[in-house]
Amino acid sequence: MKPPSVPEQPGGDPPSRRGRPPEPICEAAGTAHRIWLEPVRTRLTASGLTLDDLVGRSGYSKTRLSELLRGKGYYPGWEITYSVVRALDIPVSPVCRLWKAAAVEAEKDTAWITNGIRDVRAPELEEQPVAHLAFTQAMWQPYTAYARAFLQSDRRAQQVVSETFDILWLTWDEATASPDTPRHAWLLLRSRVLARAPKQPGGRPDLRAAAFSTASQAGIRDLAERLARISVLARFFDAIACLPPDQMDVTVLRYLCGIPADAVPGVVGLSGAVTHTLDHHARGALNGLYPDTDTQE
Repeated sequence: MKPPSVPEQPGGDPPSRRGRPPEPICEAAGTAHRIWLEPVRTRLTASGLTLDDLVGRSGYSKTRLSELLRGKGYYPGWEITYSVVRALDIPVSPVCRLWKAAAVEAEKDTAWITNGIRDVRAPELEEQPVAHLAFTQAMWQPYTAYARAFLQSDRRAQQVVSETFDILWLTWDEATASPDTPRHAWLLLRSRVLARAPKQPGGRPDLRAAAFSTASQAGIRDLAERLARISVLARFFDAIACLPPDQMDVTVLRYLCGIPADAVPGVVGLSGAVTHTLDHHARGALNGLYPDTDTQE
């Protein structure tokens, strides 16, 4: 994804950043709204275009564009959003999906969303970066398993993973320029999952509901015994959520999601040695608290 061209400076000097960055996003903007708005704002700043330039390219007034870029007022329709996205040479498909999700969050009805998209001329089919497509295919299953462990819903897990890969597409240049693309992507996924996960007092994720999905309690016929087992497992999973983030990730992937040990490093973007150490420390901490609980359950 190449930034839109800006005029060269006198004397053939390279284009420079002109104007000032947009004002901060309004506090009233919803979480889903910010997800697509922040990359658009970043793209505008990186492009060197001013708001006046964007007016000329999009056909909308400075006031309306300023409101859109700040997330101010009513949730923007797809037509003006599309005009800005095209003006900045941003991939339309991922933004459209994120825009729809945010429209639902803003309580826009289905007809408003559908008609807004239908009334805009559809762009030519975009080519998803080959490396991004391959990465998506490789990571979809482990990412979804991780999200499901926290969200306890296939639909919600798939939604947050799809959102993650759309954001990654929008910021693919940044991701591939980072020292470790898989690590960059994993931290993005973790942030999106934990933003939606139920929280305990103090803000840590609440994993206790995962106790109802374990194989060990599912086979217990006696109700009282089964409930007692669930209670123990719920406290155990609560302890997992108290681990340092990287230890928690490795533990959830290995023992709640069943990801093979040799596959975990590639998922979280860490070396095998580091991942092994994280697993060792996590199991040591958990065994000290719950010596009778098997992590494989």
